[in-house]
Amino acid sequence: MPSFSSSRETVLRSAHRRECMESRLVLQAAGIPAEVEHRDGSWLLSVHSEDLDRANAELDAYRRENPPPPAANRPAGRRLGGSQVGVVIYILVLLYVTFLDASDTFGRDWHSAGRVDSAKVLDGQWWRCLTALTLHLDAAHLIANLVFGAVFGLIAGGILGGGVTWLALVIAGGLGNYINAIVQGDDHMSLGASTTVFAGLGLIVSDALRLGVADGVAGLRRWTPLVAGLVLFAYTGIGGEQTDVGAHLTGFFVGMLFGWLAPKIPDAWLESRMIQSAAGFLAVLLIGLAWMLALRA
Repeated sequence: MPSFSSSRETVLRSAHRRECMESRLVLQAAGIPAEVEHRDGSWLLSVHSEDLDRANAELDAYRRENPPPPAANRPAGRRLGGSQVGVVIYILVLLYVTFLDASDTFGRDWHSAGRVDSAKVLDGQWWRCLTALTLHLDAAHLIANLVFGAVFGLIAGGILGGGVTWLALVIAGGLGNYINAIVQGDDHMSLGASTTVFAGLGLIVSDALRLGVADGVAGLRRWTPLVAGLVLFAYTGIGGEQTDVGAHLTGFFVGMLFGWLAPKIPDAWLESRMIQSAAGFLAVLLIGLAWMLALRA
C-alpha cells in the first residue's frame, strides 16, 4: 500500500475526513499511534510499519461491531428514478387546473374558491393551503413556477424518488402556506405553486448539508450549500409587488426540515416502485380531495 514515508504505512484511504478521524480514535484507544493527512484528493490514515497488522485487525473488529446505519450513509452519488415522471405529472396538474380555471368550470370562480385566504384557512378551510398551490395570477406566474418547479423537482426527485418527492413537496407546500397564514394574519391572501417550488429548493439544500456533515466537511465549507441556496432564494424568491416572500420562506424552511428527516425513510421503501407509485398517486389524490372540498364549500 502507499506510504507517507519509509517508516509509516497507510492503513486507510478515504474520500471522507470523518472516516479517517473516527478510525484514528479507534487506533489510539488501542494504544496504536496514528496520523491523518490529506494528499492527492484523499484522506490517508497512517501507522508505523510495525503496527500495521495490529491496526488492520483493530479496524476490522471495529467495523464488524459497528456497521454503519444504511439510511444515514447513503452514497452521495446515488440517484433514484422517477424524477421525470414526477415532473411531467406536476406540469400536467398545473396546466389542467389552469384550463379549468380559465373555463369557469362548474360555474365557479376558482381563484376565490381555492386561494389562500388566511381568515378562512384559520377558520377551518385547510384545503385552501393545497388548492392554492395549483392556481396562478397570469401566464408569467405559471411559467415561472413550471420552470423552477421542474428544475428543483428533477434534482429533489433523485434524492427521494419521483413519487415520494412530490408527496413530500405537496405536503411541505401546504404546511408552508398554513404557517404563512398564521404569521401574516387574517387579511392575507395568496396563490401559486411557489411555496412547493421553494420547498423543493429547501429539500435539496438540506440534503447537501446533511451529506457535508456525514462526510466530515469542516469550517465554512460545511455551510456552502445553505449559502448557495439562500443566494438562489434571494435571486428567484424576492421581488415584485405581488411576491409572497413569506410563503417562499416558509416553503423553503419546511422543505429543509423534510430534507433533514429524509434519511429516516428506509432505502428499501425509496427503491420500491410500488411505494413510489403509491406516493405519487397520493400526492395527486390530496390535490383532488382539496379541490373537491373547495368547490363544495
